[in-house]
Amino acid sequence: MSAKLAIIGGTGFYDFEGLEIKDSVAVETPYGNPSDEFVIGELEGKEVVFLPRHGKGHRIMPSRINYRANIYGLKKLGVTHIVSVSAVGSFKEEIEPGSLVIVDQFFDRTKNNVNNTFFDEGVAVHVAFSDPVCPVMFEALVEIAKRLGLKARYGGTYLNMEGPAFSTRAESRIYKSWGVDVIGMTNMYEARLSREAEIHFATIAQVTDYDSWKEEFVDVPTVLENLKKSVFASKSLLEEFIKQFPPQGDCTCEKALETAIVTDLNILDERLRSKYRVLLEKYMK
Repeated sequence: MSAKLAIIGGTGFYDFEGLEIKDSVAVETPYGNPSDEFVIGELEGKEVVFLPRHGKGHRIMPSRINYRANIYGLKKLGVTHIVSVSAVGSFKEEIEPGSLVIVDQFFDRTKNNVNNTFFDEGVAVHVAFSDPVCPVMFEALVEIAKRLGLKARYGGTYLNMEGPAFSTRAESRIYKSWGVDVIGMTNMYEARLSREAEIHFATIAQVTDYDSWKEEFVDVPTVLENLKKSVFASKSLLEEFIKQFPPQGDCTCEKALETAIVTDLNILDERLRSKYRVLLEKYMK
């Protein structure tokens, strides 16, 4: 299978300037409707699929996003690599608003488990997730960020809270004491589902604030103002990443299910075989 890249845009990243749009596609999934139509375009001679995570006009709250439909839809379109862009708060003085963090770890503080797995019936699957980000994509993004001289942190832990409200001051201070680096509301689900879909995954976190451990308070105007700086940096990083896509190196992302499936797939009825075909076809006899 040839490599195909998708970019999931978050708050403040609703389109990709310079992307020559070829098509816009609605994709049906067994999990319902994705956030929006998938925009298929071309940049630097490479095909790129773009999806606004919150839908056009930012109409979907983080806890209401159908992450399963989004990732399944990308898999159905033949996507092999995803770069997810996310707005975050910082727990470290040196990780300043306007900068980027190329995340390599996640800590889950969500409460809704609907989007935790594709395999919600008839199949037991336990993917290895100790290293949730594709190491090849991570190294490629770090190398480009260094070459461009971007203000970025190379590696960091993303704490995924439920939202939609921002942290209380007590929560923020406790999270800071745990040693995590940034906080957001979206990427944990995307990382976990991408691993189950055997898609290479990486996150670019755009720092918008210091969360309430330091800030007087965090609000939407503060977030949007600081996003102007980090969005420019993340788009520059992505443009260079697309130029040299696909990144070269070895990883096990495309074999994540090889040793993860406990169930004998031969026992699945036709309904479940149809539901999981896009994800499990190469393992079905």
